[in-house]
Amino acid sequence: MKQKLKVVFMGTPDFAVPSLKALHEAGYEIPLVITQPDKPAGRGKKITPPPVKVLAKNLGIPVYQPEKVKGNEELIEKLKEISPDLIVVAAYGKILPDEILNLPKFGCINVHASLLPEYRGASPIQSALLDGKEKTGVTIMLISPELDAGDIISQREVPIEKSDNAQTLHDKLAKVGAELLVETIPLYVSGELKPVPQNNSKATYCKPITKEMGRIDWNLPAEKIFNMVRAFTPWPSAYTTFRGKRVKITKAEPAPGAGEPGKIIKADRELVVATGEGALKIEKLKPEGKKEISGEEFIRGYRIQTGDFFT
Repeated sequence: MKQKLKVVFMGTPDFAVPSLKALHEAGYEIPLVITQPDKPAGRGKKITPPPVKVLAKNLGIPVYQPEKVKGNEELIEKLKEISPDLIVVAAYGKILPDEILNLPKFGCINVHASLLPEYRGASPIQSALLDGKEKTGVTIMLISPELDAGDIISQREVPIEKSDNAQTLHDKLAKVGAELLVETIPLYVSGELKPVPQNNSKATYCKPITKEMGRIDWNLPAEKIFNMVRAFTPWPSAYTTFRGKRVKITKAEPAPGAGEPGKIIKADRELVVATGEGALKIEKLKPEGKKEISGEEFIRGYRIQTGDFFT
């Protein structure tokens, strides 16, 4: 079935790269990759191709980058000409209209980074960390017109370690998603795996992450701030203010201690800050305009005293 199955791939960021690579290595015919247009990135705002485009070009697969998918006649014509058996979507970034969903013989399937119906929406990885979950996973699902509400074809759990942040968890889920995708497709198209409707009453939703969400409120419990640091590393970063300058906290863990929220209660070899409940040991941080340093380096370099405050 692999050699005969014609698969169009739609994806954009790093998360989608392992899935495209796995499909190619599994021997599927991939006549087209659809990805978002090149965009400015980095400090210099240099026009940069999406990671999926870079891989597709390296693999010699034609790439199409439409500005929009809804009402795009050129896109529909391209897909009709190809007549794909299946469209695989992984973090493409736009909702597909019915005319695309109904086009392939086996429909459109999506690689989603949560155990649906939990965490439908744009930020399932960060949301699992923010909520202090001990496990998450990947779902291969049929795409429906409603957001992440399609029937589930397969799922795989992934444990969340205390040491995980959004980057490490992203990389694990992208890898597991790619593996599950190539295991699932043959079973799905042969009819061995039957899609199962989601339990909509258990659905939860997550919003896109914004920079403002990273602002630390020291009145929160240490555990919640710890989860923020994990969820917002590397972007948008959990941040606070010290002596009028912004400081990003990139690694931390709950610690014993108490005091006024934001107050530094230990500043020897360890940097410990009081919170609304318990305390937080800051292991790594990045002062504004500087490189990332350890808590101990921060204490020495900024002559930190107990009683100083993060605000």
